[in-house]
Amino acid sequence: MGKLGKKARKFAKKNLQSVLRRKRKVKSMFKKKASKRDERDAAENKEEDTAELSNRRNHEKIDIEETSLEAIFSEDDSDVDEDDSGSDGYLSEDSNCAPTAESEIHLGENSAVGEISAQNQETLLELENKRKKLNRLKAKDPEFSRFLESHDKDLKSFRDEDAYSDEDERSDDGMQSIDEDGPNSYKSKLFTSSAISSWCQLVKEQHNVPAFVNLLNAYRAACHYGDESTGVLDTGSCPQILNSETFCKILTFILTEADDVIRAILGISSSNCKKGTILELKNTSKWKTLRPLIKSYLRSTLFMLNQATDSEILAFSLTRLRASIVLFAAFPPLIHRLIKIGVHLWATGEGTLSSHSFLLLQDVASVFGSDCSDMCLIKMYKAFIGHCKFVEPTLFKHIQFLRNSFVELCSQDLQKSSSKAMVSIQKLSRILQLGLQTKKKEAVKKICSWQYTNCIDLWVTYISHNIRDYDLQPLLYNIIQIINGVAVLFPGPRYLPLRRKCIEWLNHLSSFSGIFIPVTSLVLDVLEYKIGKENGKPGNNFNFSSTVKLPKYWLKSRNFQEECVSYALELLAVHFAQWSYHISFPELATIPLIRLRKFQEKTAVESFRRVVKRFIDLVEQNVDFVQKKRDEVAFSPKDQQLVDAFLQLEKCSGNTPFTQYYRSIMEKAASRGAIMDEKISFLEQKTLKRKKGGHSDNFDAHDNGEKVAEKEKVNGRK
Repeated sequence: MGKLGKKARKFAKKNLQSVLRRKRKVKSMFKKKASKRDERDAAENKEEDTAELSNRRNHEKIDIEETSLEAIFSEDDSDVDEDDSGSDGYLSEDSNCAPTAESEIHLGENSAVGEISAQNQETLLELENKRKKLNRLKAKDPEFSRFLESHDKDLKSFRDEDAYSDEDERSDDGMQSIDEDGPNSYKSKLFTSSAISSWCQLVKEQHNVPAFVNLLNAYRAACHYGDESTGVLDTGSCPQILNSETFCKILTFILTEADDVIRAILGISSSNCKKGTILELKNTSKWKTLRPLIKSYLRSTLFMLNQATDSEILAFSLTRLRASIVLFAAFPPLIHRLIKIGVHLWATGEGTLSSHSFLLLQDVASVFGSDCSDMCLIKMYKAFIGHCKFVEPTLFKHIQFLRNSFVELCSQDLQKSSSKAMVSIQKLSRILQLGLQTKKKEAVKKICSWQYTNCIDLWVTYISHNIRDYDLQPLLYNIIQIINGVAVLFPGPRYLPLRRKCIEWLNHLSSFSGIFIPVTSLVLDVLEYKIGKENGKPGNNFNFSSTVKLPKYWLKSRNFQEECVSYALELLAVHFAQWSYHISFPELATIPLIRLRKFQEKTAVESFRRVVKRFIDLVEQNVDFVQKKRDEVAFSPKDQQLVDAFLQLEKCSGNTPFTQYYRSIMEKAASRGAIMDEKISFLEQKTLKRKKGGHSDNFDAHDNGEKVAEKEKVNGRK
C-alpha cells in the first residue's frame, strides 16, 4: 500500500477514531502549549472584538450627539462678501461725489478681489527675488551699501514733506489740521461742532450732496469710534470728532434725516416700501451718484448696531433703519448681515430693544420675499433654542416673548413654516424614540431638559395659534404622540413639573383644535404619588415653574402632597370645563369620578378630603344637568350638526355651577402662583444680602416677610 497523500493524512488526523483516541490521551497527560500562531490569532480576535465594541459605542454616541435640536436646518452662515468686511473707506469729498480709484478698489467685486490677490502674490515673488539680488550686491560691494543708506534717509524725509503738502491741499472748510511733534507724524482731520451744524443746515434745507458726503464721513467716524483699526486702511486720513456734543449731533441728525434726504434726492415717497422701486432706479444717474452714499450709511449703521451697548441708542437706530429697509434691496449681502444682527439683538435684548428687533426682522421677511423669510425663521429658531437651555424665573417673560414673536413670524407663511415645523417635530420624535429604546443617560437627560420642553412648547403654541384656519392635523397628531411619550418616559413623582407641562400642553391643543384628547389618566396618576408623610413638616418654598425635575428632599415634605392634589384638581377642572357642555360628558366623567371617590376614602388629610368632595359634587351636578338635557332631545348620535349645537346657548351664558367653580379655582391658582413668585424673589434677595454681609437690611427683610405672610392669611380667608 502506497503512501497517503496530503489531503488523506489530514482527513485521517481529524476523523479516524484511533487518531482521536490518541489525541485525548495526550491531552489528558500533558498540558498543550499554544503556538505562536495561535497566540497571534487570539490577540487579533481580541483586537477585533474591542474595535467592534468601541465602534458600537461610538455609533451610539454619534446617534445621541446627532440629535441636537440646534443643528436641524442647514444654512450657509459664512457671509463671505466684500460688503460684510467692514473695511470700507471714507467717501470722496468732491462736488460730483463719485467714487475715487481707491474706493473702487475697496468696493470691488469678488472676482476683482481674486485678481488683485493673484497680482499681489506675483508682486511679492518679484520683490523677494530683487531683495535677494540686492543683498548679494551689498555683500560684494560694502561701499555701495553705505551709499544706499545715506540716500535712503534723504528720500524718506522728502516723501514725508510731500505727504504733508498733499494733506494741506486737500483740507476742506470745517476741518482743522492737527500737527504732531516728530518728523514721522501725520495730520488728521477734526470734525468741529460749527462745521457739523453748517453741513446739517445745507443738507436739510437744500439737500446739498457734498455736505451730505461730509456728514456721512463724520457719521462713519462716529460709528467706528474706538474701533477705527478695523475700518480704516490709511490712519493718516482718519478723521476725529471734537467732543461728545458733536458726536451726538452727528448720530442724531444722520439717523433722523438720512432716509428723508435719500428719498428726496431719488424721488421716492416715504410710504414706498417696495423692493421693485429700488431695482428700477439702479440704472439711473441719480442712483449711480448716491449708491456709495447709501451704502456708507447702511454699513456704518450696521457696524454701530454690532458694536454699541446702550439699549436706547440701539432701539432708536433699529427704528430709523426700519424706515430705510427698502434701500437694502440693492445690497443683498447687507441684508444677510442685517438679519444676523437683528436676530442677535432680538434674542439677547430686553424690553423695547427685543421688540424693535423683531419688528425689523418682520419687515425684512415681508419686503424681501421667501429667501430672506427662510433665513429669518432658521436663525430665529436657532437663537431661541440656544437661549432656552437654562431658564430662570426672571427670564420667563423674555422666553415667552421670543416664543410668541417667532410664532407670529411663522404665521406670515404657513406653507413654509409648517414644513420647518415638521422637520423640528420629527427631530423631537427621534430624540424621544432613542430615549425610549436605549434608556441611555445622555438621551434621557436630553429629553428632560429646558431645551427640549421649550421646543415642544414652541410648536404647541404654533399649532394652537393656526390650527383653526389651516390644516395642521399631521403636526397635531405628531406633537400629541411626543407629549404622551414624554409623560410615559418620566412617570415618577420627581417629574411632577414635567408631567404638569405635558397635561397643560394637551389641554391647550384640545381647546384650540376642538379634538378630544384623553388626559384624565395622566392627571389621576398624580394623586397616587405618596413619598412623604401626609402630616409631615412643610418644606421650603419651591417654584415649580423654574424646573422640570424636583429635588429629592422636597418629596418628603407635606407641601408635595398639597401640590399634587391642587394640580390634579386644576388640570381636571380645565379638561372638564372644555367638555362640560358636550353631549358625552356623563360618559367622560364616569371613570374619573370613581378614582376620585377612592382617593377621598383613602386619604387621612381632612383638607384633601374636603376639596375633593366639593369637586366630585360639582361634577356630578354637571353630569345630571347634561343628562337631563340629553334626555329631552329627539335626534340620534349620527346627526353631527345637531350634536355640535347641543347646549351652545347655555355655554355662551356660562351660568352653570361647574363653570363658576372652574373660574374660582383658576383665580386661586393664579393668586397662589403670584404669591409663590413673590416669596421666591424675596428669598433670593435675602440670600443675596446675606452673601454681601449686610446686617442693616435685616429689618427690611423682616418687614417684607411679614407682608408676604399677611397676604397668605388674607387669601386663606377668602
